[in-house]
Amino acid sequence: MTVVQAVNNLKERFSSAGIDTAALDAQLIVGNAMGMSRVQILTYPEKILTENEKCKINEMFLKRINRMPMQYILGVCEFMGLDFKVNSDTLIPRGDTEILVEKAIEMINKNGYKSVLDIGTGSGAIAVSVAKYTAAKVTAADISNKAISVAKRNAADNGVSVEFINSDLFSNINKKYDLILSNPPYIEKDIIKTLEPDVKDYEPMLALDGGIDGLDFYKRITKDCCKYLNENGSIAFEIGYNQSEAVSSLLGAYDFDRISVEKDLAGFDRVVIGHNLYCCCI
Repeated sequence: MTVVQAVNNLKERFSSAGIDTAALDAQLIVGNAMGMSRVQILTYPEKILTENEKCKINEMFLKRINRMPMQYILGVCEFMGLDFKVNSDTLIPRGDTEILVEKAIEMINKNGYKSVLDIGTGSGAIAVSVAKYTAAKVTAADISNKAISVAKRNAADNGVSVEFINSDLFSNINKKYDLILSNPPYIEKDIIKTLEPDVKDYEPMLALDGGIDGLDFYKRITKDCCKYLNENGSIAFEIGYNQSEAVSSLLGAYDFDRISVEKDLAGFDRVVIGHNLYCCCI
């Protein structure tokens, strides 16, 4: 079997199963099994597969046809131009979250912020990216020790220093920061069962379930965050497409001002930012 035959075979089978990314997934699986990039796959279509490579392809095919996300199959995900290791203990970093990181970098540079706290770090994608692209000192917290283990490896692999704390939101946080970031669980409980199997059957429920209205973690974080935020500091949340008004209202209720909403590339509300002028929540 040649490379092109293997790719076409997988593509047809994935398409028949209703997998939208059939062509890309086929190339990634064949490339991974053969230790080749996608460019090499296209450059050497007549290369013959070994029996060992065919076995590897079949193993990955069976996982993908059962809707395991490609990122978990390959064990890696690209985010902000960096590679992050991921597994079932961590949410897969998504392009939408890059909006949050880009705004964080902008605020750090504009306001001279020196310390950042990432709440619910998961794979560490947000914290590691901020540490990579700014001079700020970054701390990252997560309730899951397994997720923190993954995040620590990602920090080391990307050559950055991040302080990691096992913490249920602020439970083990004892410092103040100039900027607090969070991409918390925000999917409504009843909506989770309607999600694609790639998400609901594989990604950690701990990182998805935002409660009945999807706002549980925004409420908890906003209620306590001023205790951990320096004067003239800011907080920035990633949000669901329909949550900007509710999250903005929460920030306003706790004396944040200059509240703004940033959209993603698709035009949906994606990030809410609040500025803490007086630090009056003691």
